[in-house]
Amino acid sequence: MNHVVATLPVGEATPHPRRIDRWEWWGRALVLPYVLVFAIFVLYPVGYGLWLARHPASYERLFDDPIFLRTAINTIVFIVVAINLKMLVAMVLSGFFVQNRWWIKALSLLFILPWAVPSIPTILSVRFMLNPEWGVINSLIFRLTGLDGPNWLNEPALALSFSMLMHVWKSLPFWTLILVAGRLAIPAEQYEAASVDGATSWQKFRFITWPSMRSLYLTSSILSMIWTLGDFNSVYLLTGGGPADLTHVLATLGIRYLRLDQVDLAMASIVVALPLVLPLVYFMMKRLSK
Repeated sequence: MNHVVATLPVGEATPHPRRIDRWEWWGRALVLPYVLVFAIFVLYPVGYGLWLARHPASYERLFDDPIFLRTAINTIVFIVVAINLKMLVAMVLSGFFVQNRWWIKALSLLFILPWAVPSIPTILSVRFMLNPEWGVINSLIFRLTGLDGPNWLNEPALALSFSMLMHVWKSLPFWTLILVAGRLAIPAEQYEAASVDGATSWQKFRFITWPSMRSLYLTSSILSMIWTLGDFNSVYLLTGGGPADLTHVLATLGIRYLRLDQVDLAMASIVVALPLVLPLVYFMMKRLSK
């Protein structure tokens, strides 16, 4: 039997494995702590949560809970109302703050404060203002009219409405600045040419501003939707999910089950939000890839 023996050409040495130089070792050493933090504080909690929510019986109990149905409705209302209101107002305000006047620039510094200050003291301050007995708003109503003000946070519709307004007020400056940046990227020559042609403000917006900012507006809306689904502070710090657990959203429902020592239902309430979050993340990454 003939054997075929592979030989190297004369003068060629056997290739050696690539050696890692000193700088590459330093790079790996510096990245390692971040990898460990990500594994401990992200991968492990997510994996453990999915493991706790693996039983189908947990989802049966979750869907049988009437609070879950109310929470799902609250979440849809919260997303539809808050995001559309926030992005529409941000679009209008971006047209105001894009003007190059000194007093508008000074006003923009005050406008950005709600987004810049910490959420916890801000929302707790609003909750104190809405207190029916010693809150600032009801005290002012009593001084002006002699009547007692409403119990703002004990009415489910009012409490959820204030939670949405709190969310819009906190996040509106950020999205306004994003849209201002989008407006500034539009060449000024287009508006000058439209003015020469006698275009109105609405026609400039319809044929210049909106076509140029449509992609940014839609991408921002999708990203805002993802963040709104995870907004815990606006609801829990203001209403605590009350009254009678009627203002919970999916971001706060898990805390209710944890307080009731029902960890499996808490994890299941988070997992059921994934069908809403994952498609949004997919469309977000798809738009960014373009």
